[in-house]
Amino acid sequence: MSVLQGLFRPGFLLPWSRVFCGGVGAGTIPDGASVSNTAPDPLFQTRPLPLHDRKRLAMSNADTLSPSREALLTDRLMAVRDGAPPLIHLDPTLIPETETEAYGIQDHVARALQARYGSVIGWKVGAASSEAVPFAAPLHEATLFHGDTALPHGFCRHRGVEAEIVYRFARDLPARERPWTLEEVLDAIGSVHTAIEIIDTRFAEPNSQPRLAHLADQGSHGALIIGPGSDQWRSLSPVSETVTLNLGDGRRITHIGGNSAGDPRRLLVWLANHAAARGMPLLKGCVVTTGSMTDTVFLPSGLTVTAQIASLAPVSVTLTR
Repeated sequence: MSVLQGLFRPGFLLPWSRVFCGGVGAGTIPDGASVSNTAPDPLFQTRPLPLHDRKRLAMSNADTLSPSREALLTDRLMAVRDGAPPLIHLDPTLIPETETEAYGIQDHVARALQARYGSVIGWKVGAASSEAVPFAAPLHEATLFHGDTALPHGFCRHRGVEAEIVYRFARDLPARERPWTLEEVLDAIGSVHTAIEIIDTRFAEPNSQPRLAHLADQGSHGALIIGPGSDQWRSLSPVSETVTLNLGDGRRITHIGGNSAGDPRRLLVWLANHAAARGMPLLKGCVVTTGSMTDTVFLPSGLTVTAQIASLAPVSVTLTR
């Protein structure tokens, strides 16, 4: 089981740049089926909101953190990124109590990271089970690596490796009155890739805090290494493909499927509406990694890890000392 499985449930974000937010989706995706989504509160949308969005927005206002509380936890998380010791315990008053609060803090952190890591050009999305509502976190440009990569020295303090499927979008999915459907989202995909996500945290240990604190910490994202793409993504059946993760120390994980969310394509529909409702939709060139197909394995530096999914090109990362 991934270190992030079961940690997160959905919430709502405050818009700030090219990021994403939004809807609800659950269940597996049978061939030819559609997915319905109800978009939650797009806070500070500039376009007119549908009635159901306005109702949800009014209901969510009571859950919003005070600016000082958001700022305090943002400062703590950013201080660790600046070299302060990792957080062992949080003051209980700083732990978010709702998904709305956790996503609000995540949004502040994401804004603070722009100067260092560049624009948000991707997302991670996952779910604890095939019925669970997904969770998401934005990914900045400087945390994305393409092709075989030597991870820069000191880039991640923890090195939890996971094999994942990444989809790159070839068309914008802008905000609109009706939710995006499965067929429309799939039609916007341009390519599929094998990827390795590096799990990291600004806390002393992974999975050591309440789940919403980890969500606020960008969903424990460290880095994403993306392999060469294939435009034959429609022939890929994620739940029945073989995934292999060579850990570089003689161990190898090999099995079929393995994503706790079931068919990860349902996550893309949720995220498309999550993004559009926030007023910052998924755009052409955006990459979305869809959750671990393997256990999260924490490794020491010095190893080279290689992942391959089905017939997609493999990708490797060297965990530089």
